[in-house]
Formats: sequence, structure tokens, C-alpha cells
Amino acid sequence: MRLLLVFLLFLLPTWVDAEDEKLSGRVIGTLETVDYTTFNKSTTVNTRDMAFDGKLNTFFASWERSYTWTGLDLGSKHVITKVGWSPRNDGKGEERVMLGVFEGANREDFMDALPIYIIKERGKIGEISYATVSCSAGFRYVRYVGPSDARCNIAELEFYGHSGEGDSLHLYRLTNLPTVTIHTLDGTIPYDKETDISSQISIIGDEDENLLNVPGGIRERGNYSRSFPKKPYRIKFDKKQHVLDAPAKAKKWTLINNYGDKTLMRNLLAFEISRKMGMPYTPYGRAVDVLLNGEYKGCYQLCDQVNVNKNRVNITEMTPQDISGTALTGGYFFEIDAYADQERKWFWSSGGNPVVIKSPDEDSIQTVQFNYIKSHFNKMESQWKQYLDLNTFLRHFLVGELSGNTDTYWSVFMYKQRDDDIVYTGPVWDFDLAFDNDNRTYPVNAKSDYIYRNGGSCTGNMRSFVDRIVVYDASAKAKLLNIWDEARQNGLNQESLVACVDQFEEELALSQELNFLRWPIMNQWVHQNPNVWGSYANEVQNVRRFIKQRVEWIDKKLNYTFIPSTIEKAYVDFNEPYEVFNLSGVYCGKSLDSMTPGVYIVRQGSKTLKVVH
Repeated sequence: MRLLLVFLLFLLPTWVDAEDEKLSGRVIGTLETVDYTTFNKSTTVNTRDMAFDGKLNTFFASWERSYTWTGLDLGSKHVITKVGWSPRNDGKGEERVMLGVFEGANREDFMDALPIYIIKERGKIGEISYATVSCSAGFRYVRYVGPSDARCNIAELEFYGHSGEGDSLHLYRLTNLPTVTIHTLDGTIPYDKETDISSQISIIGDEDENLLNVPGGIRERGNYSRSFPKKPYRIKFDKKQHVLDAPAKAKKWTLINNYGDKTLMRNLLAFEISRKMGMPYTPYGRAVDVLLNGEYKGCYQLCDQVNVNKNRVNITEMTPQDISGTALTGGYFFEIDAYADQERKWFWSSGGNPVVIKSPDEDSIQTVQFNYIKSHFNKMESQWKQYLDLNTFLRHFLVGELSGNTDTYWSVFMYKQRDDDIVYTGPVWDFDLAFDNDNRTYPVNAKSDYIYRNGGSCTGNMRSFVDRIVVYDASAKAKLLNIWDEARQNGLNQESLVACVDQFEEELALSQELNFLRWPIMNQWVHQNPNVWGSYANEVQNVRRFIKQRVEWIDKKLNYTFIPSTIEKAYVDFNEPYEVFNLSGVYCGKSLDSMTPGVYIVRQGSKTLKVVH
């Protein structure tokens, strides 16, 4: 028996100690409380100490409704292996602990805090519930942060563990997704788009051991999305960072709230379509769980901040000294934007479109640079055949139409490289209303014309600008058909897109449950929802239905019939000369190096090869 016990102890994780005890220490936390008998503010009634007095009939209740907490200073580092909690004994007590978060830290202000457990079920009045903690790090300070709008309201808390430094080999994630936890200086909550709040930002990645814990700042972001109770954020690290598996090393990143998208996947799915459509750059996106000052905020999309970067918008980044000659010609990154008048550096084009200059930014752009890109944009609008890159414009168009995005021409990113007169379109962005999620255009597939022409939101005169290209120009229409054929030959079909939906649904299964506990809107109309589908599974099924029908709709609109290519797929011998043609047989040159991603025909000697580049 003794040998069996020793063997079982050997199997326990290294941070678990068989001699773990209930821990004690100096009580810390929110001081101001509520006296429910008078509903006045107090510091002597329902205090933080009552969460550690061993009595289930007393409780801690804070004056403020959110971001309040109580915990212990343990005096030295301890590895926490178990937590216990009991809710306040009243009619709402059992619900008030749901989404309460336990954290550990080694700074008393909890700026470096990491989560160790989140409560996912109702509490039990009159008894203590327990949970094992799977975190190998050691903490001096531990606390319980009440969920939003709950005044903390906790009857009793317990922490168990043992003394030790611990390590970062196994950290706690709220679900299978990466966890992003942000703590702001003095607990200040972001309140506008301009003010960065000093923060410590931690990202716990795959396998619970990939930890990024660095200083930075956070502020709100977005336009209409800022009006939702679940706020979108921009984070900015003090120094450039690699985040999870993102290609770019950068300071600026976004946390997209996806409030009106109850599948939480529409942007991610559109990004997959962008890649399949061969766009030169598709923003990085990853679903994550987010905590702010210890409070659970929901499932977000951690995404590139779309800006100039060699792994984002890959153009020359200008300086204030670039005011003449070739240097003045670029690079420029700009956006046709319905909200342009809220920005400092923007203009109305000659064609009646509002344009915001994103780079050079508003603090560094010189007047001569502003005038140059304004003039060049106007030239592109009036002479698009000469100055607009149709390859990126039409691929961007097809991503918007295949996804049924009503906002495709409400906001359009474009860029111009140095010493290159051509204006390029991209990347794609903003798909929360796509995939049949807009009551103004639902059902999209019942329409006979493109979505941008039939209810879609187009800023300025973008509708007529797009018409000139995809409706009235024969050569552009032929190229559009060629690009669609290329994508279809390259595997863009109902099966591959539905497989993406299935993958995202499985990946988001646990996180969406927490998200809709925090934001119980599944049976409500929010934003432009055309229907209340009643469950997460039904919301996702709506996207599946749409995408199956939409591929067929585009085929019919373009009068296209998919015929699998009979040309053998093969690799090119790059040591021997060859010629490159597109799928329509148009000669493209003698090298694939400068070609955009896609499917090409290569002639090399006596061989004709179909090449996926």
C-alpha cells in the first residue's frame, strides 16, 4: 500500500504537493463597501475581511459594481493548487459568482497578475465549492475578482497550496483558446480612442506555456463597434513583439469584439476566403479569451493592426524628410472611409469619395506628401485603367461578394508603393455583417445582383466607381472571370469553406459558452441581426447554409461552370527556362517570382504544367 501511494504521488504534476494546506495572510482588496440596510457607502460593513472569517452567513460587498476584489498577501510566493468559494446567501447569490476570476500576482497592485481559475457554474449557498488549480507559477498575492455588475458579493474564499517559487511551465487558460489578460495602471478602464492607458499585457498561448508578459498600453478602437457594451480595443506594446503564431513583429494589435456576430467567426472565415482568393496580404486573426483587470470580457479576435509593416502592408514607410523626387512617391497607405470626417488627415476626392491617409500618420505627414497622394488618388479615380491594379481590386471585390459583405465599400484599404504609379487594393477588413447577418439585405442569395449594388453600404460615390469596372468594362469583367476560375481551380468550393466553418465551430465551442454567459444576447436582436436563431449551433448553421448557396450564386452570376483542369499538377524546374501564362492563356512572363499567389500554366520544354504558386 505504501509503495502504491508513493507511485501515485510520483504521477502528480510537479507543482502539486500532497501536504498542501489552507493558506492565510493579510487581507487585501477593495475598501469601500455597500451597507445594504441604508444603501450607503461604508468601510465598516460587509468588508473584505468577511470573505475570510470562516462564516458563511457574512459576506463582502463592494460599493462599486464592477472591477472589485478581495484577496490575501501570503507574505511569500506560494504555488496555488486549489481554490474554494461560497456565494452570498440571498436570492441572486448563486448567479453572482459565475465568471468570477481567481488571480495570482507578485506585485501588490496586481499589474503582473495571471489567471488561475474562472468559475463557470452557479454557486451553492451555505457551502463551499472547490476547484483544482492547474498553474505551476508561484504567487505572493492572490485574489478573487467578482464578475461584472456584482459588487463582488462573496461569502467565503479559500486558497490552498504550498510555499515555493514555482515556474511558468504550466499556466492556466480559460478555455482551449489563448488567454489575453490586461492590467491597467491604477485600474483605469479605457474610455476613448485617443488615450492609451499604461498596462501590463500577458498572453498565454498554446500548450499553456507560451507566455508573453510585457508592458504596453490599451485604448478603445473602432467606430460603430464602440457603441456596443462589449468594447473593442487596441493594444500597443512598448516594443515590437511576436504574438502567438502571427507573421508580423509589431507594437500595435487589435482586439475585435464581434458583438453582433453571434458565431464569433465571420471575420476569421472571411480572412480564410481572402487567402484562398490569393490576396497578397490577409490580416492575421486568432480567437482568444480576454480579461481586463481580472474581469472576464469575452471571446475576442486578436488581429493585426492594419498598418505598414513588412509582414502586413509591405510598402516603404515614409519619413518627414521624404518630400521630393522618388522619395515623395511613397509609400502611402490610405482608406476610403465613411467615417473619414472624424479623422485629422483626410480629403474628398474629385470623384466624391472620403479618403483618410493612414501612413504617413497624422502627426508626421508633411503638406507636400498630403497634396501628392491626394492628387495621385484623384488621377487613379479618373484614369483607373492606367493607375488601378485590377488584380488586387477584383480579388478584394470577390471576397466581399462571396461573403455577402454589405460593408465592402463602406471602408476600403488601399496603398501605393514608392516609385510605382499603381494603386493597390487591400487588405480585406470588417465582416461582422457578412454571411447573411444584416437585416437590410437578408437573404443575400435571393438577390439577383451583386450585394454592393443591392442594399450594400457604399460610402461617397463608391458604387458608381465599382460599376465602371465590374459592370461596364468588358476587359475587367473577363479578368474577374479568370480570377474566379483560378480560385475555383485552386480548391475554393463549398466543401472547403464548410470545412473551415466546422473547424472554427469546434475551436470556439468552449469559449462561446463563456462569452454568452457574459453577454446573454443569443435570444436578442443586436446590431443588424436579421433573425434570432436561438442557439450557437443554429447561428453557425446559418453561415453554412449561406456559404453553400453563395458559391453557386457567384458561379451563376459570372455565367461560370466549374470544369476541373486536366493539366497535370507539377513543380517547375527553376534551373531551366520556362514561360508563364494565366488560366485564360494570356502570357505573363518568364518567371513566377513576381506573380501573385494563384494557379498558372507553365510551359517548359515539351511539358505543359499546372502550377499552384
